[in-house]
Amino acid sequence: MKQGCQSETGKIERLLLKHPRDAFYSQDHINKNWKDLNYTGCLDYDKAIEEFECFATRLQKEVPDIYYLPGNENTGPDSIYTHDPALITKKGAILCQMSKKQRQTEPPAMGQHLAELGIPILGTIRGGGKLEGGDVVWLDQRTIAVGLTYRSNMEGIQQLKSLTVNSGIADEIISVPLPHWHGKDDCLHLMSIISPIDKDLAVVYSRLMPVFFREFLISRGIKLIEVPDTEYDSLGCNVLAVAPRNCIVISGNPITKEMLENEGADVFEFEGENLCKKGGGGPTCLTRPILRLI
Repeated sequence: MKQGCQSETGKIERLLLKHPRDAFYSQDHINKNWKDLNYTGCLDYDKAIEEFECFATRLQKEVPDIYYLPGNENTGPDSIYTHDPALITKKGAILCQMSKKQRQTEPPAMGQHLAELGIPILGTIRGGGKLEGGDVVWLDQRTIAVGLTYRSNMEGIQQLKSLTVNSGIADEIISVPLPHWHGKDDCLHLMSIISPIDKDLAVVYSRLMPVFFREFLISRGIKLIEVPDTEYDSLGCNVLAVAPRNCIVISGNPITKEMLENEGADVFEFEGENLCKKGGGGPTCLTRPILRLI
């Protein structure tokens, strides 16, 4: 199978999702686990499925090939967020190593499925290295920005460099230190504060962005859409680009949506109260693109 996802905005041709039935299992399973997972509230199982079906229906109109990660008894509700356990390069998949204890079984489970799809495993983050997909942003097909966070550490970034820069996949990795914010138990990824929409457009939350990185984006000719404070907690900064200026957002962020439309973006919104907001993962988190056009 052809693979390669060295872009955040190129048109998605192949995509990996996980259905809530195979991640959440049942309302009873959610009731027993949501507090331990640090969710902001208990998910409604049936409503989460309804929200997912709306999301997936839109994707089916835009993406030619969609694959589903099967259920796995070793993974839990967080496995709905397929973006984090692996990265996909033109030479194969890189399996991450998760910092959140409850998610550490997800990379090998995803790796097994990717191999079954015919995608080679280029490498795995090992030992003391920590790296999660939500911290990795391809600014172009040769330049990677990686959040230095509670979820991804310097050793993980160095291993990623060995697997990409040293093997000719990328030219540069930029480490972007993020603040303590709400602490270790919260999930602050680099993609919590930036969502590329096109080569020259990104949705950002600058209040949490290092000055050097913000100025670097501007120096590359990227226009920044600033998410207002009132829409950050409702995941207004988590926007999935299905193709350049073709994006999916969670409803309830009208200011961000209007700013995107003013920049010529086609914006589809869906209700994500249970599927996304309570678990802290937006539309980007729900997807692991396998192939994007560049």
